[in-house]
Amino acid sequence: MSTRADRHDLRHHGDAEVRDGAAGLIDLAVNVRTGTPPDWLRERIAASLTGLAAYPDGRAARAAVAARHGLPVERVLLTAGAAEAFVLLARALPGRGPVVVHPQFTEPEAALRDAGHTVRRVLLRASEGFRLDPAAVPDDADLVVLGNPTNPTSVLHPAEDIVKLARPGRTLVVDEAFMDAVPGEPEALAGRTDVPGLVVLRSLTKTWGLAGLRIGYVLAEPETVAALERAQPLWPVSTPALAAAEACVSPEALAEAERAACGIARERAHLLAGLAEFEEIVTVEAARGPFVLIRTERADAVRARLRTLGFAARRGDTFPGLGPCWLRLAVRDRATTNRFLQALDQALTAVGG
Repeated sequence: MSTRADRHDLRHHGDAEVRDGAAGLIDLAVNVRTGTPPDWLRERIAASLTGLAAYPDGRAARAAVAARHGLPVERVLLTAGAAEAFVLLARALPGRGPVVVHPQFTEPEAALRDAGHTVRRVLLRASEGFRLDPAAVPDDADLVVLGNPTNPTSVLHPAEDIVKLARPGRTLVVDEAFMDAVPGEPEALAGRTDVPGLVVLRSLTKTWGLAGLRIGYVLAEPETVAALERAQPLWPVSTPALAAAEACVSPEALAEAERAACGIARERAHLLAGLAEFEEIVTVEAARGPFVLIRTERADAVRARLRTLGFAARRGDTFPGLGPCWLRLAVRDRATTNRFLQALDQALTAVGG
């Protein structure tokens, strides 16, 4: 158990790998699905621009999200991406003993620390496949945060194990930003109303290529939603983002997302099979998200070499519980993966030599 902010740069994210000086790199660092947003979604967003003179009205989008999960609208809050939701949770909820289960997306801990909380960490072990052990979470934690499937490990935790963390007086925050990239969403808690203190976060930016638009939502008990809403500024979600939210939870969009998830699963299997050919590489084989986590000696040097060969990978040492030997790789199409595997072979040979 750790409470130190230590050396990890909690504000470092994958987009830093593909910004300045990264022109022409193939992006394996950011977990946004390629080829998105689709044309039909661009058209829906563009059509909303005629209404920009009016203040945003989120009622239709909120109702659409509620219907998608079979919930009353009082259990839904639309946010400017899942990242805003972490800030709202840190500021609006009275947690005195927050615990963050790592390795995971670092923004929840950063938001909690910025709000003045002392954060304790539960570190999952690589030797145990980064799988959740509910008994490792302290009983006195009144706020627990974890991801499912978890970024960056890509591990999908059983819903029954996560539910074991729920108890009266505790807020259980589950980041399901990548759940729609898992075929069938078998371990999803979104839509559950029988788990006390449950807060589920969803993002529409990953599957639909809307990172620049900022749209996500919170599913929680009405009292929690009301508390978070009071912490939001007025009109926090733009009219184009509301149009996107309504479009992305339609039956047709959900069917498209499911097809995309099945395609990602096939391409991930191809990537894992290719990585298994390298003695120098250890993978987290339980990967179920649109990315995989690998371990290799001198990963920093390998990552730097990959950049010279045209590929950007996500460094792993900014995630608590990992270190300088870890890299995260987004799943891409088969042709891109094959080119990457050739580059990786060259990088490993150069670094090893």
